Amino acid sequence: MQNINSKLPEVFTTIFTVMSQLAHKHEALNLSQGFPNFEASPKLIDLVTQAMQNGYNQYAPMPGLLSLREVITEKTNSLYGSNYHPETDITITSGATQAIFTIISAFIHPGDEVIIFKPAYDSYEPSIKLFGGTIVPIQLTAPNFSVDWQEVASKITSKTKMVIINTPHNPSGSVLSKEDMLQLEKLIRNTDIILLSDEVYEHIIFDDQTHQSAALFPGLAERAFITASFGKTFHTTGWKMGYCLAPKELMTEFRKVHQFNVFSSSHPMQYALAKYLKVPEHYLSLPDFYQQKRDFFLSMITDSRFKFIPASGTYFQVLDYSAITNESDIAFAERLTKEYKIASIPVSVFNLNQKDDNVLRFCFAKTEETLKRAAEILCKI
Repeated sequence: MQNINSKLPEVFTTIFTVMSQLAHKHEALNLSQGFPNFEASPKLIDLVTQAMQNGYNQYAPMPGLLSLREVITEKTNSLYGSNYHPETDITITSGATQAIFTIISAFIHPGDEVIIFKPAYDSYEPSIKLFGGTIVPIQLTAPNFSVDWQEVASKITSKTKMVIINTPHNPSGSVLSKEDMLQLEKLIRNTDIILLSDEVYEHIIFDDQTHQSAALFPGLAERAFITASFGKTFHTTGWKMGYCLAPKELMTEFRKVHQFNVFSSSHPMQYALAKYLKVPEHYLSLPDFYQQKRDFFLSMITDSRFKFIPASGTYFQVLDYSAITNESDIAFAERLTKEYKIASIPVSVFNLNQKDDNVLRFCFAKTEETLKRAAEILCKI
């Protein structure tokens, strides 16, 4: 075919793939793509093996294994005082990205406006464009990446169909506060706006802060999809397992698309996760686990020329290199990978008009040995 009318003419290979390939080519330490370099719990892996051996190898129910949806209900309602129902309000998905894509495809019509906060995870915008939606970006600024709610209010129109938030926030590591969520609740009350709350790092939050889930706020929960990731929570990003929560009337529409998108997700993994989730410590221990890694990494680079505000959540740390060079973040990230053998993510690729704040994102979901090697490199720059 000579003439392909692309629906996404401006979309190319993601920066995560680009930087990981560059790291591989130059044998660099890869702190770019967000995956742990340590193994998941042997107990969880054993549970998957047992499930396969016990015959859970055919299709799972379309919305997900009921026993898994029940334990997610118990977990969520216990943590946030919500009242989700396992049969109608929860669907197991093939990762959070699939959930996000399905939500957008189920609700966005041509001309609908979707407010997003940039730097934004890079799957949001292409999904909106595919279904004819109009992206309404609001730029957050380093180093705090805080939201100006007056600006948000000025961007809401009669065409606003959806607002997408992400807390804890990738790539910045910032979190939305209770006051932020109350402001959002006030702004979209008495509207038909749907909230897509990307909460895949809900259990990775630091310094004794509490995750402010949309489920905590009745005025948000009644109109919200909440997406979650077992990959982020249990160090199994390659399994591509997640779920989403929403009131019945919203979830009914979601499942209409989901059943023709993936239909169902991995059956043995669902069986294993249903058992593993019954022990709350498996996820409640994550803040301490990852804060130790954050603090170890930052303590090792205090004598470097990089500046930073410790991440409030996620397993990403943004480092400001403005005292080192005036290169663009893309050029500097490439040079670090080729010359210093350490790969990171330039944050400008997620920004409006590629706004460059001279910051790079580093993943600290790594062993102490890897973090020590990374710090040794960064201190030499």
